[in-house]
Amino acid sequence: MTNTRPHLPAHTGKSGLTRGLMLLLAATGFCVGGVMHVHSPVLGAMAQDFGVNTAAIGWVATLTFAGYFAGLIFIVPIGDRVDKRTLILSQLTVLILINVVLATAASLTVMIAGSFVLGACVCLTQNLVPIAVGLSHPSERGRVVGTVLMAMFLGFLFNRLASGLIGEYFGWRWSFAFAALVLFILAIALYSKLPSAASTTTMGYFSLLLSVWSLLRSSRGLRLTSATQFFLAIGYGGFWATLAPMLLMLHGMGPAQAGLMAIPGAAGVLVSRPAGRWMDKSGAMPVVVTSIFVFIASLLILGFAQWWIGAVIIGAAVMDCGIRGAIVANQTLVAGVDAEARNRSNTIFGAHNWGGNTVGAFLASMTLANWGWIAVCSIFAAGALVALVMQWRLAMKR
Repeated sequence: MTNTRPHLPAHTGKSGLTRGLMLLLAATGFCVGGVMHVHSPVLGAMAQDFGVNTAAIGWVATLTFAGYFAGLIFIVPIGDRVDKRTLILSQLTVLILINVVLATAASLTVMIAGSFVLGACVCLTQNLVPIAVGLSHPSERGRVVGTVLMAMFLGFLFNRLASGLIGEYFGWRWSFAFAALVLFILAIALYSKLPSAASTTTMGYFSLLLSVWSLLRSSRGLRLTSATQFFLAIGYGGFWATLAPMLLMLHGMGPAQAGLMAIPGAAGVLVSRPAGRWMDKSGAMPVVVTSIFVFIASLLILGFAQWWIGAVIIGAAVMDCGIRGAIVANQTLVAGVDAEARNRSNTIFGAHNWGGNTVGAFLASMTLANWGWIAVCSIFAAGALVALVMQWRLAMKR
């Protein structure tokens, strides 16, 4: 794809983010990030359509997260080597096509395989934070990251809500068709307006991948920060992977009701920018520790979900505030580890985060099918407590 646009610098000492570019990055995060969760409110309807149980349909969520994990490892590091504009547009093209495939899938096997590809392409959002951080002043990076992530969180809300309502009244296949249309419109805007971003290394592909391991091995802070997010993500990924089947199983609720849970489940939007400003003033540690305790509180509330639907609503809101505060602080911290390797640092952090989502989706789906909701919440709580230990070790390091 020919690109005649001027290159943006990989990083700068002063803010180079125009309002228009910030809005474009936010719009991309909103539209693409939310596609990751289109399946969430319609999993119950998909299971009925394909004639499978909750354990089997759970593979759709699990493979979506696994695809994202694979994309983080094998695709995102390329953003340090090539023009991020070209990489974003290429992934977006495949993402549009795979949503069409999912909308017309004739079997669960096609659905599972397509979900993996979808997850791998959605990781294009991981280029947004490096672009934004590279163009912002160090004193405003928390706020900038919080803004980009807030847009992504709003995308989660809109896509879950829209997918649930579309699935309820038109069928779950139209949820993916709608996503393809939205992404097509976004692609036109990005092709017209997204500037190029200069590469920061000339390493070959395999050397680039190996350097990710070297970066992880050389930075204890990066390891512990990423591990914290991994164990918190077990609960988050597991919750959304089992929400629709749990509501159908325990409360007889369908896709529309599951989709509406996206409203309280996006409460983290309210804390993203404040968390970023707090991070800029006080550092990551107090933000992350507070967020973990908020996350643990949500699990205590969710323990009552099988008896009271209000617990699901309140628990989803509190959980999202906890996970979003931790992500904003941790991702801002990670972005400052190495200015020449922001994509690779983001790969490490993102791989831990979405690896936790994948593990959580698998464990929660299997546990819900065999042992029930309380056992699912117990798994989430164990992960959150380990995350707290990781933060304690990071504090001891300092």
